[in-house]
Amino acid sequence: MSIVLEGKNLTIETVARVARGREPVALAPEARKRIEKCRALLEDKIQKREIMYGVNTGIGELANVVLTQEQVERYQRYIVYSHAAGYGKPLPEDVVRAAMLSRISCHCHGHSGLRPVVTETLVDMLNKGVTPVMCEKGSVGACGDLSPMSQMALAAMGEGEAFYQGERLPGLEALKRAGIEPLVLHARDGLAMINGSNVIAGLGALEVHDTHRWLKMSEIAAAMTLEVLNANMKAYDERIHKTRGYPGAIESAANVRRITDGSELLGRSGKKVQDAYSLRSTPQVVGAARDALKWARSMIEIELRGAADNPVFYPDEQLVLTGANFQGVPMALALELLGTAVTTVAVLSERRHNRLMNPHLNAGLPAFLTKGAGMFSGLMLSQYTAGALVCENRVLCHPAATGSIPAAADQEDFVSMGMTTALKTRQIIDNAQAVLAIELIAGAQAVDFRKPLKPSKGVQAAYDVVRKHVAHLEEDRPLYDDINRLKEVVESGEILEAVESAVGQLI
Repeated sequence: MSIVLEGKNLTIETVARVARGREPVALAPEARKRIEKCRALLEDKIQKREIMYGVNTGIGELANVVLTQEQVERYQRYIVYSHAAGYGKPLPEDVVRAAMLSRISCHCHGHSGLRPVVTETLVDMLNKGVTPVMCEKGSVGACGDLSPMSQMALAAMGEGEAFYQGERLPGLEALKRAGIEPLVLHARDGLAMINGSNVIAGLGALEVHDTHRWLKMSEIAAAMTLEVLNANMKAYDERIHKTRGYPGAIESAANVRRITDGSELLGRSGKKVQDAYSLRSTPQVVGAARDALKWARSMIEIELRGAADNPVFYPDEQLVLTGANFQGVPMALALELLGTAVTTVAVLSERRHNRLMNPHLNAGLPAFLTKGAGMFSGLMLSQYTAGALVCENRVLCHPAATGSIPAAADQEDFVSMGMTTALKTRQIIDNAQAVLAIELIAGAQAVDFRKPLKPSKGVQAAYDVVRKHVAHLEEDRPLYDDINRLKEVVESGEILEAVESAVGQLI
């Protein structure tokens, strides 16, 4: 069953299903009619020789240059050529697919002025697995993600490059193997494919999706550490969090209570009246990140469901308006906040991990979680790695969204730098996955030292997956394989799925 696109129905989860799960998509019939109606308006105005930005004029500082009728058709090809000026390694295929899906959804509104065959070609490319090669860097997030989106357009034209069935091929060869006819661009077609912040939207949607799963994973890691350190769970009482009222904190505390329910490790005597902040502040800190995530989700989903074009065509009113709906600032600010939120929670994870290492703070566990401290260093150096990753994330939290550098001879004198924000937020999330993996390795080691007491069902489920991939540290060994392997496991969702299977769906 295809996901039917009509312009206003994309969600974060839908993007992930299409971008990563490769679920097929289809244009809603009413969306195609809107595209046709809008195209009729544009062609009428072209025949009447009305001046329209990017249709029969140049763009940017060259917007006052009016093209002849003979130049109009060829101009769209030159727009794509000139704007495909990126740098760097290719974006991952899931990011490119998410960007394509975002642009298709924009077209469905019927405000873009392009021919239906252009949108249908993009749909075919998604469904048949032709993924354009798009360089990571080169977008300033206004007028949209012009450089990478131009590489998408090149592939649709049978130029540039594309991935197909695991091979990197010339664009024409990829289309040929998939049975797709290359586009020949007509008036407006080229600019209508590239003139939006759709790479930011696609990548941002995947980052929102991954952050939600990561925050739940952070609560699982916290639960394991809380159990082995015999934490005072009064700090997780629902009444405390309802008294203050933040929704995210209420949700986070509920998740941790669910995961830790029935733990023998938490039934021991000798609890402190109050634990350190890193143990008792988890609901407040992770909860704040959850609330930030909700705002970021709302901003990205507004973009996914809206029409970002310039100019914007209104066929019912026979009207063409120029503006700046391509501007990436709304998403840039959301993703800056998302990166800061993830970094903050990663700091909390590193501080809990430090308490597991420190014999003065770890409730009787051996120093650095090794029974041979002195001869062995145990997990000492894993905390160094977590600290290095947190430090890098703090640097990456420096905002790009305040860093406009004017372009196009100062016609485009304020840009969002939203793509830079999206790229660094992706790196923040990647680093944070490793930080959690390091805490989980230590937590599982600590569980071993607490036997024969049993953890909760939720922590046991997480422990079992950790032990499936990382053996108990009996004596010192190189740890880099363990850390890298478990990072991939954390990112894959295997631990989260096991815990949710044991205790039910987490919020």
